[in-house]
Amino acid sequence: MLDYMVLPFKRYAQFTGRSRRMEFWSFALLMAIINTVLIGIMFASTPGLFDNATPDDPFAMYGALFSGMGVLIILWFLATFIPSIAVSVRRLHDRNMSGWWYLAFVVVSVIPFVGLIASIAFLVVMFLPGTPGANRFGPDPKTGVAELI
Repeated sequence: MLDYMVLPFKRYAQFTGRSRRMEFWSFALLMAIINTVLIGIMFASTPGLFDNATPDDPFAMYGALFSGMGVLIILWFLATFIPSIAVSVRRLHDRNMSGWWYLAFVVVSVIPFVGLIASIAFLVVMFLPGTPGANRFGPDPKTGVAELI
């Protein structure tokens, strides 16, 4: 499973081909774990973070975001932004859907209420199995797993 977690980094900006569910969800798990740890350390290393927020300066508590740990979180986000999009597009390709659907889901997700439905629909699509055999985006990733890892 660890191989699938780092596979999106090996295929950093590859928007062609297909990705299996295991690759997508393993990467999502890795992202959730690392983000939780980094944010937890940031809040733990900044005592009195919420004491600095006053009605005169409501943005004072965001100072932690620009501390050492906050910069690390921003760098982590920048390093994982493209692989996150790429693995999502490849996962849509596995469902025989164009990568432009990802942009449609992102745009629609900012609309109140409709965005909630779009986000749930996106999760459902990501949970569904890929099309068996080759499709217009390439061969079935389950048959060629050894070459990818």
